[in-house]
Amino acid sequence: MIRGAVLRAAAVAAGALTKGGSSALAPLEGGQKYAQALGASKAWSRGYATNSHDHFNIHRDSPENNDTTPFDFTPENMKIVKEVLARYPENYKRSGVIPLLTLAQTQNKGFLTLSAMNRVAEVLETPAIRVYEVATFYTMFNRSKMGKYHLMVCGTTPCMVRGAPKVKQALCDHLGLSDYGESTADGLFTLSEMECMGCCVNAPMIAVADYTKGVEGFTYNYYEDITTKDAVNITEQLRRGETPKVGSQHRSKCEPAGVVYEDKWVPTPEGTETLMGTPRGPYCRELKKEAAEQKQ
Repeated sequence: MIRGAVLRAAAVAAGALTKGGSSALAPLEGGQKYAQALGASKAWSRGYATNSHDHFNIHRDSPENNDTTPFDFTPENMKIVKEVLARYPENYKRSGVIPLLTLAQTQNKGFLTLSAMNRVAEVLETPAIRVYEVATFYTMFNRSKMGKYHLMVCGTTPCMVRGAPKVKQALCDHLGLSDYGESTADGLFTLSEMECMGCCVNAPMIAVADYTKGVEGFTYNYYEDITTKDAVNITEQLRRGETPKVGSQHRSKCEPAGVVYEDKWVPTPEGTETLMGTPRGPYCRELKKEAAEQKQ
């Protein structure tokens, strides 16, 4: 009991909790400070959640995210809700939880408030905990306020071996951030790590989501074959209101035109771009021929 009281006092001193026990800070900042007050490292607090920008899988009230924060689907989006629910039997409405959470998040500028999740549960006629379970499990759902542009660096194996850590560090240095899960002071960018997004052949890559234009204007673009210079240039173009080149930055699609190696685009040597002609060795052994020769 004494140890628990000491730890709680440390949490209050760190500013993570008020003396009454409720959160005095936004979910992200409060989660970090509370964990660090308990002697946990930043890596531990970040790893507690399923994604890199929601530091805890538990909810902490904040002025902009609590059960009284206003949220309801717009009339236009309610039409989409009805279209989604029409795909499922009446007694399996809850099967629409993922598309409805996605719709709510997109409408709400990129993150799910507690009241938004509660509204989804109400529409689906399911206990709210079932919606919370889904929202905290999948990395694409954000429960913290996001910047205008959500920068997502792929952290899966092909991108990691092709230079994703350098891309992440370049973005942190350029934007004045120290790690994933942070936003720039002007609220323009939030940097996160994302699991495989299916562009392994064009690794490394980042994705950029813009939630600020509502459901109709929502964009989610891939930028592939990027170097650290490419990543920084993309953020600067976005800052200026320009539209960066979407897709591969150095080839047309995914043809064998080259590869990002040591943070540089290295073109494929001429004559090795296709599989036309006899492939170079080593070749498979001709087992039948060898067996016949051994019998002789």
